[in-house]
Amino acid sequence: MASLITCPHCGVRPREEFSVRGDASAVRPKASASDDAWHAYVFLRDNPKGRIMEHWQHTAGCRRWLVVERDNAMSHEIYAVRDAAGLKKEAEL
Repeated sequence: MASLITCPHCGVRPREEFSVRGDASAVRPKASASDDAWHAYVFLRDNPKGRIMEHWQHTAGCRRWLVVERDNAMSHEIYAVRDAAGLKKEAEL
């Protein structure tokens, strides 16, 4: 059975239409942050097992960036898919 992802803009689509960028939980430091803060942001990543949030792009569809919450351990179940731009706007409020 193919993996399906529900794009908030295009509906249910096969996983092959998407590209994964990586961890969506990292918070970008301000431009004036220390070299240590930038080093940690760019090079140091946790690799947790279980429920994670990742940036995905719907490359063969609407080309929007999405935040996908999924299980990376056993089931690869997808819990939520949200538009990344919408989440950023919510965080800024």
